[in-house]
Amino acid sequence: MYNLGARKFVFIGTGPIGCCPAQRHQNKTRECSVEANYLSVQYNKGASSLLQEMSAELSDMSYSYFDTYTALLEYINNPGAYGFAEVKAACCGLGDLNAKIACLPISSYCSNRKDHIFWDLFHPTEATAGMLTSAAFDGSVPYVYPMNIRQLVAM
Repeated sequence: MYNLGARKFVFIGTGPIGCCPAQRHQNKTRECSVEANYLSVQYNKGASSLLQEMSAELSDMSYSYFDTYTALLEYINNPGAYGFAEVKAACCGLGDLNAKIACLPISSYCSNRKDHIFWDLFHPTEATAGMLTSAAFDGSVPYVYPMNIRQLVAM
């Protein structure tokens, strides 16, 4: 993309994969999978490091890195501060944590999508996605760096 003229890049890191309902469902304690989250952290470290190296080599390159892992884990660890009540179960699905079977027309749905972090086995609800988007566009360190998306666009 750089060779085609792109100079501004937005990179969205992966979230805490081990905390999604599908991973919690496979864990006897229903807590986040330490192993899966470790892989997320390692991937994000590698991506962030690569972006730093590239921007050092390509002086006219600018980027914004959004740390989805840190932001989403903050919501999971402090749900009440962000208006969430349910951090483990999916809003839509079947079985334990609504995570045994994916969301289908016959699935049970939560009564309030706004208080759940996850919509289905893997994906955030609209409320969660909106908060993540706001953090990426207007947030600051530690969630987005070296600048947020709004600052990158304004350059």
